[in-house]
Amino acid sequence: MERRNFLTTLLARVGAPLAALVPFLPAARAEAASKAGDPAWKLSPAEWRKRLSPAAYAVLRDEGTERPNSSPLNKEKRSGTYVCAGCRLPLFSSKTKFESGTGWPSFWQPLPNAVATKTDFKLILPRTEYHCRRCGGHQGHVFNDGPKPTGKRYCNNGVALAFVPGG
Repeated sequence: MERRNFLTTLLARVGAPLAALVPFLPAARAEAASKAGDPAWKLSPAEWRKRLSPAAYAVLRDEGTERPNSSPLNKEKRSGTYVCAGCRLPLFSSKTKFESGTGWPSFWQPLPNAVATKTDFKLILPRTEYHCRRCGGHQGHVFNDGPKPTGKRYCNNGVALAFVPGG
């Protein structure tokens, strides 16, 4: 059952007058990925499927979420750079990675001009989604419960990243 229909049915059954608000709720599914910031990365779904694994496609292009604790990048401790798995744009330095306990690789700051954000209503309440600035691939969500100095937690899907050791 679609979320909108589920909410309408649930609210109607409990007699809540809020059911009238359901038509104003955001759609259950956001448009796939964000628009590419670089025209060279405006690829068709078929072109993306050729470049990405099915798991990476589900996250980067369909804004999915991988299972927590499923990424080997959670345990990555070497110095290096985390790049977008779609277009290889550098997104995070290993110097900003921290253990958040959430089951996903987490960072307190992206590299300059690496990510863009938009508001995501998929869980009804607004969240801040971030994506690769160049190809528009979905990376994860940013929260205000991270460590100093930024207080941010960029919670990233590991399958949306690749790690480049060094530097």
